[in-house]
Amino acid sequence: MKTFMIVLCIMGANLALFAQENINSALASIEENNATLKALRETAEAQKLENKAGTYLPGPEADFNYLWGNPSIIGNRTDFSVSQTFDIPAITGMRSRVAQAKNHLEDRQYRTDRMSILLEAKQYCIEMVYYNALMKELLIRLQHAQTIAEGYKERLDKGDAGILEYNKAYLNLSTVQGEISRVEVERNALLLQLKRLNGGMDLALPDTEYSEPDLPADFDEWFLQAEDKNPALAYVKQEVEVSKRQLSLSKAMGWPSLSTGYMSESVVGQRYGGVSLGISIPLWGNKNRVRQAKASVVAAQSRQADGRQQLYSRLRILYDRVSGLKATAGNYRSSLANVNSTDLLRKALDAGQISLLEYMVEMGLYYDTVNRILEAERDYRKAYAELSSAEL
Repeated sequence: MKTFMIVLCIMGANLALFAQENINSALASIEENNATLKALRETAEAQKLENKAGTYLPGPEADFNYLWGNPSIIGNRTDFSVSQTFDIPAITGMRSRVAQAKNHLEDRQYRTDRMSILLEAKQYCIEMVYYNALMKELLIRLQHAQTIAEGYKERLDKGDAGILEYNKAYLNLSTVQGEISRVEVERNALLLQLKRLNGGMDLALPDTEYSEPDLPADFDEWFLQAEDKNPALAYVKQEVEVSKRQLSLSKAMGWPSLSTGYMSESVVGQRYGGVSLGISIPLWGNKNRVRQAKASVVAAQSRQADGRQQLYSRLRILYDRVSGLKATAGNYRSSLANVNSTDLLRKALDAGQISLLEYMVEMGLYYDTVNRILEAERDYRKAYAELSSAEL
């Protein structure tokens, strides 16, 4: 028993040591150290550079010819030319605008992935606060159970209590000890999950209480603001923009491209030089490209409409669930405050007015209510975290 209490004291000291940590600082640390987010940022930057490739004019072309005359009396001939092709979509900036739109798409994809990872981390943090609060409650229960068990041990030694009551007291103590061990296993598992998300670095979260979130009073009014912040919806909106710009580019690809340059020709005793002009007409290379681009616009618009509808329905369900869980947690708290008779039960037990079994049954009902309060508040916060994930 003494060894077990020493372990609990050490654990409590460790919680106090890291008391400066909280959910917000934990999420900030994870965003900075998470290996997946680092890889996603680097991937996004590489993709942006790839999107910019091909947005400039093609390089100039230079030709040089040296021809031997036959018969040799006519001499040799030397040709030289340099030319530059002008791609209309490139010089009008269409390619650059498409690349820029695609880069914005990469930013929105990163924000979507970031939101998913931070939401996962926040859910773990909420679970951690729940187990911290439960551990705090269990330590109080352990103190009560130990006091009762020691008291019945003394009464047994004096002959004032029977072996059955003594066994019940120590069975109650063993139950609390077992629950503490289980909760500690869960806490350690959550710490490992947070360490994984934090790039392999330890992350402590000793909080036992949550900050009270402000649930929006009107869902539809709140949704109008939430949809502008949601990166997943912003992604499908940007897809529409990219597809429209791609359609304009596809149409422009059907325009002729021009080339201009300088050309010279030298033969024995003669030399010619001047300007060269050229035109390239894409008669077949652009076939079906515009049609495909139009179909992409329609498909992107359909995804946007579906994405908004799916987001609205999902957030509406979450909003109603959060409201219900908040009311449930509040009702549990009110009920517990009105019927908390733990002190009276202890006095009645000490005075011999109730048996140990009656005390354990009544306290079991109280403990069950406390557990349900902690679970309801945890579920409420987790649902709210998902509801407000766009704000991470």
